[in-house]
Amino acid sequence: MEPRTTSLLALFTEGRTRFTKLLDQLTEADLPKKLAPAPNSIGFQVRHIGDVELLFAKNVFGLPGVNVHASTVAKGHDTGEWTDLAALKAYVQESADTLRRAIEATSDADWDTVIETKEFGRKTKAEALGRIVTHTAYHAGQLAMILKYG
Repeated sequence: MEPRTTSLLALFTEGRTRFTKLLDQLTEADLPKKLAPAPNSIGFQVRHIGDVELLFAKNVFGLPGVNVHASTVAKGHDTGEWTDLAALKAYVQESADTLRRAIEATSDADWDTVIETKEFGRKTKAEALGRIVTHTAYHAGQLAMILKYG
């Protein structure tokens, strides 16, 4: 792997630890927990992180063969269906592995390629990586608060 890609992969991996450390603590009983008045449960948040990581691998990084049904994005709200801890953990492991492959497939020169999405406009792939890393960390913070006070 090229040096810039190696560094950005390390950034992604380290940035995601806030989330992965919380996953190790979760129990199935935690998944429906919410903090009022926030509408989204822990189960929804975990699934949402996986959905968005897969969307980034497919739409931002253009990794071929990524199949994603981003149910949290499509539904736009918590329906209470995300209650299977083993399935959620498998899903977010798959999303991390897929996004990792997308990052690894990006050449150093390609990090400056500008992409455009309706969600966040025009960004270089490097800037978009910053967006997904902070997205995951943001929701990991929400999960930590729900675990602590929910």
